Amino acid sequence: MALHGQNVLITGASMGIGEAIAWKVADEGGTLILLARSQDKLEQITTRIQGKYPALKATFRTVDLQNYDTIEEEVTKAVKELGHIDILINNAGLALGAPAAFPDLKVSDILTMNSTNINGLMFATYAVLKASMMSRKAGTILNVTSITGLEVPPFPGEAVYHANKAAQEAFTNALRNELSGTNIRVLALRPGCVATNFHSLRVGHDQDMYKSFFDGFTPLESDDIARAVIFMLSQPLNVSVKALDVVPSAQRSINVFDRSWNERNVQ
Repeated sequence: MALHGQNVLITGASMGIGEAIAWKVADEGGTLILLARSQDKLEQITTRIQGKYPALKATFRTVDLQNYDTIEEEVTKAVKELGHIDILINNAGLALGAPAAFPDLKVSDILTMNSTNINGLMFATYAVLKASMMSRKAGTILNVTSITGLEVPPFPGEAVYHANKAAQEAFTNALRNELSGTNIRVLALRPGCVATNFHSLRVGHDQDMYKSFFDGFTPLESDDIARAVIFMLSQPLNVSVKALDVVPSAQRSINVFDRSWNERNVQ
């Protein structure tokens, strides 16, 4: 119960990695504040979690991270209801338009990705810092970025998403420096290939392309990322796992895949 008694706010909590993180936080006794755009999905997840853990406090807020005023309002309400936010997990993100190259994207897709992946992460961070963490000079901010923020992806349609993730990395590193003099830790978790609906969106729901991308190896599951989150959050205050790459063992780098992995290891 490493997170017992801690209030944990998770963005993008309605599916995939965000939902898996919510369950792992609940397993560790953390109080949940779940943010996403889909009220129905958030309500279902919250109900299931509370059904398994009746004594656990869990609440959700329907929020579009592109709208700062809404985020500020809901974060402030959460603090009044539950107390200070101890942990912020910035998980929300999206990729649109792949495999279309940058000149073939819709401008609306570019704006939506930038607004969600960059502004949304900064807005949530700003709101939580102002409403809770700065007054105590304590807390942990964990940003779910991507290995694509460090290296250019080997497939088309990633220019905006790659730039977004690189910006998240830069923001994480700069914020960590700016919060020197506080006990606020700022961490980055960088997933590699994960089998989620998110990746399906990145290839435009082209199932042949989706399957061929994972040819010869097994991608990570959302639970793999959630376990890594708990590992990072479970460290004592004087220890920061500043950045952690979590990839399938067959993903030797962002550009090199051992496609004979399953042949050697899967029985």
